[in-house]
Parts: sequence; structure tokens; C-alpha cells
Amino acid sequence: MTPTITVFERSPDRGKGQARDMRVRWALEEVGQPYDVRLVSFSEMKEPAHRALHPFGQIPTYEEGHLALFESGAIVFHIAERHGGLLPDDANARARAITWMFAAISTLEPPIVDREIAVLLERDKTWHEQRLRIVEDRIRGRLAELSVRLGDADWLDKAFSAGDLLMVAVLRRLNGSNMLDQYPNLSAYVARGEARPAFRRAFDARLAVFIAASTG
Repeated sequence: MTPTITVFERSPDRGKGQARDMRVRWALEEVGQPYDVRLVSFSEMKEPAHRALHPFGQIPTYEEGHLALFESGAIVFHIAERHGGLLPDDANARARAITWMFAAISTLEPPIVDREIAVLLERDKTWHEQRLRIVEDRIRGRLAELSVRLGDADWLDKAFSAGDLLMVAVLRRLNGSNMLDQYPNLSAYVARGEARPAFRRAFDARLAVFIAASTG
């Protein structure tokens, strides 16, 4: 059965592929699973029909038969478990890949999202500059730790996995901030992820939605 995912009708990232549906698209492309897309507006996201799929009124959601999922990390994990290619066969390597999935979403992403909120929504606050410095210092601390752990390796634990997919997706949220520039190995790591054919297919599909919405 072909799964259906929901995505922004008009993505606020302006086609940059930073919305969380991108990581789900990428996972589906990596495993070669065709999928359908249902576009939802900001108002539709808050209506009962969508909240039945996602109680917090966000995207993405994933529907396959009687199964409905929300939260991008959980969806990517489901895809990785159902299909080969995103989780290693070896039990210990598999557990490590799953650990990196949680690290991306639980350790790296929260301060990065805090920075986005500070930049986009809190500029008019008297404490904006102070808060931004604090948040960016937190991010740099995490990036430094990740940089040391990655070293000169291509991926976090030998072969590319769902852990790398989510980590690259999270780090891409810093595009345009110059915060990755002082960590050349992390910049190269993100570039390797973006160069994967599955990523390019997912990105092009996401960009096409934005272009269609902008010109329609």
C-alpha cells in the first residue's frame, strides 16, 4: 500500500527543504518506497480532520492503511524498520544508529529551533540579543562535541543510516547562519548528505510544491 504524507501547502522555509516533511520524504526515497502527498494549509492543519492525525496540528503525518503516525522522527524510524537500507543488520550497530536518531532530535535540534524562534519571532524584545547569544553558545557547544565525535569519518557510525539522515536534516536548519563554517568536517558531512541521490529527489519534489504554490 502506498503511504500518504501531509506537507505544507505553502512552506514557510520558501522551498529550502528545512520543514520536517523533508526528512520523511528523504527516508522514503532512500528505501525506494513510492508515496503520495496531501497538501494542507495553515488553517487546515488546525481543523479536526487534521488534528485526528496530528493532535498538535502540525506536519508531517504518515498514513498507510489503518496506520496513522505523526512526529517526523517516529515516522522515519517506522520507515527504517519496515524497509532495508536505513538501519544496519547487526544488532549493536542498529542500536547505535537509533541512538543517533534520538541525539539528532533530542540533543541537537532543540537549541537550533530556539535560535530560529529568537531570530524570527523575538527580534522586537528588549532581551533579544542576550537570548540569541545564549542560544548560539549552546549550539556551538553541541556542534563542537559532534565535530569531535565525527572526526574525519564520512558518517557517524561507518555506513550511512537513519541516524545520519536525521542529523543532516537537523544541521541543515543552520543553513544561512554561518554557524557550521568553523566546523569544516560538519559542513562536509552535511554536503555529503545533500549529495545523496535520494536527498536530491526529495528536495526537488519539495521545491516543486513550493514553486507551484508561489506561481499558482
